[in-house]
Formats: sequence, C-alpha cells, structure tokens
Amino acid sequence: MSDGRRRGVAWLVCGRRTKWLVLLVWVLVIFALAPLAQKLGGAQDNDATSWLPGSAESTQVLQISREFRPETVPAVVIYERPGGLTAQDRHTIADDAEQIKPLREHGIRGAETRGPFYNSAQDPRAALILIPVTVDERGWDELSAAVDTIRDETGSGDGLKVYITGPAGTSADFAKTFEGIDSTLLVAALGVVIVALLITYRSPTLLLVPVLSVVGALLTAQAIIYLLAEYAGLTVNGQSAGILTVLVFGAGTDYALLLVARYREELRRHEDRHEAMALALHRAGPAVLASGATVGMGMLVLLVAEMNSTSGLGPVCAIGVLVAVLAMVTLFPALLVILGRWIFWPVVPHFGSAEPTEQGFWARIGGRIARRPRAVWVTTAVILAALSFGMLGLRAAGISNADAFTETKESITGQQVSERYFPAGSGDPLLIVADQGAAREVGRVVAGTPGVVPQSLGVPPGSAPEHEGRVLFEATMTDPADSGAAKDTVERVRDAVHAVPGADAKVGGGTAALLDADTASTRDNIVVIPLVLLVVLIILTMLLRALVAPLVLIATVVLSYATALGISALAFRHVFDYAGEDTAFPLFVFVFLVALGIDYNIFLSTRVREESFRQGTRRGTLTALAATGAVITSAGLVLAGTFAALGTLPLTGFSEIGFAVAVGVLLDTFIVRSVLVTALFLDIGPRMWWPHRLAREDGPPRAGSPPAQPVP
Repeated sequence: MSDGRRRGVAWLVCGRRTKWLVLLVWVLVIFALAPLAQKLGGAQDNDATSWLPGSAESTQVLQISREFRPETVPAVVIYERPGGLTAQDRHTIADDAEQIKPLREHGIRGAETRGPFYNSAQDPRAALILIPVTVDERGWDELSAAVDTIRDETGSGDGLKVYITGPAGTSADFAKTFEGIDSTLLVAALGVVIVALLITYRSPTLLLVPVLSVVGALLTAQAIIYLLAEYAGLTVNGQSAGILTVLVFGAGTDYALLLVARYREELRRHEDRHEAMALALHRAGPAVLASGATVGMGMLVLLVAEMNSTSGLGPVCAIGVLVAVLAMVTLFPALLVILGRWIFWPVVPHFGSAEPTEQGFWARIGGRIARRPRAVWVTTAVILAALSFGMLGLRAAGISNADAFTETKESITGQQVSERYFPAGSGDPLLIVADQGAAREVGRVVAGTPGVVPQSLGVPPGSAPEHEGRVLFEATMTDPADSGAAKDTVERVRDAVHAVPGADAKVGGGTAALLDADTASTRDNIVVIPLVLLVVLIILTMLLRALVAPLVLIATVVLSYATALGISALAFRHVFDYAGEDTAFPLFVFVFLVALGIDYNIFLSTRVREESFRQGTRRGTLTALAATGAVITSAGLVLAGTFAALGTLPLTGFSEIGFAVAVGVLLDTFIVRSVLVTALFLDIGPRMWWPHRLAREDGPPRAGSPPAQPVP
C-alpha cells in the first residue's frame, strides 16, 4: 500500500465526519453482540472428549462404552471414624445408601449404587459407596448438581466424617472453581489495566478511553467465539475462555499505549488533532497490524496440535487478538479525536511543546549502552543463559488432582482418606473393551498385571455383558488414579492386552485419558514450537525486509523464553512449593511469550528501521530506544500484570502459566528489548538489514532514495 493510500485509510478513521460514523458502527455492533457474549459460558465444553485427541485410545474406549451404557462418572462417598465405626454409624451409612438408590436427579444412577463397602469386617474404620452419575450434554454443570444432591442425602455427626470424592467429586470442584472464572479474571485484569494506565498517563480521564475500547473488543470477541462454538463446532472450554479475557485486555491495552504515545508526539507537531491522529495511525498502524498478525498467526499454529483443548485455544485467542487490533485502530482513535486534547488532563500535549523522550531516561540508557555495546550484549546474554539452566528443574510431567488446586478441596481430602483404607484406584477404574471370543484371556492378563487389584475385575453395573461381539469390564488399580504409578499400570495393561491374539482390546478410563493427554502434549511441544518460530520469522522478514535482524530477534526471544522457564522453575520449587507442571505448560508459555514478546522487538526494530533511513543505524537505534522506551515499558507492565491476574484463580496450572508469562514479558521489556536488542543493533550496525540496501550504508539516504516506510 502506498504512502498516500495509507494516509487515506487513516483519515477514514479520524476524519471530521467519519469519526462519528466509526463510533456509531461500533456502538451498534457492541449493543447487538453483548447479549451473545454473555452466552459464551454456556457454550463451553469441558468434557473429557473435548480435551483429548479423537484418535487417543481412551477416547475410543469412551465412545465404545456408550454402546453398552450411558456415559457415567462415578461419585464416591467416603465415611470415616478413625477410632472405629459404631453400630449407629453403620446404620446411618446403610440408610444413606438406601436413600440414594431411588434417586433419579441430575443423572444420579441410584439404582446401580454399589456399597457400602467396609475396609474391615471385624474392625471397620471407613466405608465407601460408589454412585454412577450419567453425563449428558451439560457436562460439569450436571456433575456439580449431582454431587450437591448426594451431599444433601448423606449426613455426618458425632465424629463421623463424610466426603464426596471420586471423578464426579473432583469434577464438581473444578466446575465450581471455573464457575466465576470469567468475572474474576475480568475484575482482576480491569483493575491491573486501570492502575497501570493511571500511572502511565497520570490522567484519570484518559484511562477511560482504552478501558472502554478494550471492553468493547472483549464483548465482540466473546460473541463471535460463541457463534462459532454454537454453529461451527469450535471447541471452547474454561481454560481458553479465561485466557481470552487476559489476552484481549493485555494485548489491546498494549496497542492503545503505543498509539497514544505516537499521537502525543504528533499533537506537539500539529495544531489540528485530526491531522495528528491521521499521522499517528499512518506511522504506528503498520507495527500494530504486524504485531496483531504475528500473535494471531502464532496462535493459529496451535490448530496442528493433537490435544483438542490446545487446538481449540488457537482460534479463540487469534480471534480475540484480531478483534482487539481492529478496535484499537478504529474505535480507540475515533474516541480520542472526538474527545479532543483535554482528555490528556492534567498533562496536555500542546502544539509546539518539547518532546520529553528526547532527553529522558531511555535516552540516557541508550547513551551508556553505546559506549561498549558488545560488552553489554555479551554480558547480558551470559547472565540470561545462566538463569535459563534453572529450567532443568521443571517437572512438566503432569500434576495430580491433589496438586491441581492451590487450596484444599473436599474431593481431594476424601481421596486421601479413601487411599488410607481402600485400594487407591477405587472409584476411577480402568475400562477394558475386547472381542467376546478373547474376553477370558484378556481378563486373565489384566488381573495378572502388576498394579491391578485381581479380585476387582468385573462387568460394570448397567452394561450389557456383550454388545455386537464385544465385552466391557472394569479393573481397579492399587495406585491413585492420577498418579505416575497408575499411568505406568495403564501402559503395562495396554501392552498385555494388545498382545492377546484376536482380542482387539483397548484400555480407557480416567487414568488412561491422563496418559493419552500427556503423550499428545509431549508431541505437540515438539511439533508446534518450531512451527511458531517459523511463522514469526517469516512475518519479521516481510516486515523488516531483511534476514539478519529477524534471526537475531528470534534468538533473543528464545533466550528470553528459556530464562523465563528457568526463573519460573526455581520459583515453583523453592518459593511456591508447587509439585510440578502440566505437560502442556512449556508449549503454552512458549506460544504466549514468543507471540507476545516479539511485539516489543517489532515496536523497537521498526522504529529503528525508520530512523536508520534518516540518521543511519547507530543513531537511529538510540533515537528509537528514546522514543519507544517509556511506552514499551508501560505496555510490558500492563501485559505482565494482566497475565499475573491468572494467579487470582485457585488453580495451579493457571497460576504457573500466569507467573511464567509475566516473568518473560518483564524480561522482554526491561532486559531483552531495552538492553540486549539495543546493544546488538549498535554492535552489528547496518549489517542487521542485510540484504536490504540499508546494510550498505550507515547514514542518511542518498539523494533520490525512497522515503522510509512510516512505522512507530
């Protein structure tokens, strides 16, 4: 697009009449879509099949098992009196079991209730009742309601303790945790943004404009995603919906900060605010669009992931970022121009006033780096590399249910009590399907596999013993269903049954699903990470029209990522005392840090390129750092703060992602972009632009040279 056409597009947004048209269109869109945005929570799919790969063995078993019986999730009621159950306790437990059997509420299959089972016939201290709960399209909501009903039907007293646990109890606790996730994250992110903007702008009036624009972008994105989930099969779950809120707030506010910074510059140079905004958009727009494209394309790479939850996250986040970009280059500038200069009160940028960044903090930092740039970047790189060795302490092999929450839940306490008295895998058995002719041999090898309770093998209640030549039966494991030892048992059972001739046997169940998720996530880490790097490299090459600079920038972001993982691993082990990380943790952190962290390099390097046409690479680098330093620092603080808001949720996985991304963004903002990249540009000089002609000249362009591409 030519220079003149770009200015024409900018004038469409902030023209004297067209600004009102832009505002009207956005108001109509937001009012029309806001009701749909509120429905996104109801469109979430948090069932196991929506998270797992369709090709996973556990997913296949789940689909086959539905031919035998409705899909069920077991709830486990645990009774405990450490000093021994009394006769009255036994009477209470038996009455509870009888009261549950007639129930038909919320999918409770009371007639198929098993138990009570006692840990000892002579001196029982605990009892267990198994209650199948049918899962329908409402998923977690149904399980949560069923658990509440079971809790109402069971009682404790006089020292008898009762816990609702098992897969249904744990799922209900997760459901209640996710229940208010959208509002919690919205309030936390909004609070971070307001505080950061108030500190940055020092204006109580100006901060309202980006906040309103970001909220409008979020509502629009949520409505679009709801429509795609409802009518186009897009998978949305609690995880992707929560990250969407944080991402739109963080990225949208970043773009607002960058545009305002350039608008301030132009207001000091032009008396007409419409012309000032047109020039600000004309020069800052390409970098904002490139940033949005980088993030959006990076997120869409997640579509190649095997995990449904990961592949679904890609389009959700891409839509959120692209809508945020659209709002920040249309609605936001239109609002600023409509409101006029007074919106900057009390620090109003008057026409003809001096530009403060020319002699500011970052100008002085640049001057110090320029004295010995090679020593600066080598020292910085060595320190970052040393910190990255901390990632050797990462334990990204999955986390158990007990470690998934940052606070104690009833289901977790109940699980621990159950493990003291009963086989640890009680309530979450293996599911095995096999051809009928080989069923006896399959049962024999399963019962003989270490880690399986031999006497637990049997046909689950409510399932036909044979369906179209296949059988379905269960087996209880000796280890907790979400433990590494239980996953090892699944692998042994699979190896054993797969070796039975003609059995066509498959092993599923909750533990098998966890194992398949770990396997898929490990594969996704290997496949997706290089693809994201390739996409970002291509976009940088097209934007900067060079090869050396994109490769250098990619290397700095990868180093920043490794350092963030190293620092996070040390903090998780020695500060927060987390037991481990989810298998997908490295991938999520990588995608967010590379896609978002590269933004700051884009904002700096495109400004360096613009200034290099006028002043040469060395002087252009210092000018670019002085001009963009404050705004990029503010943007980094906002983005880090919004991701840190994930720590307000009582979920270890969210807290870990939020902490690691926040650390990485702060590293990018204060160290990588401001020190490392600046020093590299100063040391490598014009060779950064190879093979562009800028690589052959280090000074103002020759007469007749084309003007620089206008970027911020």
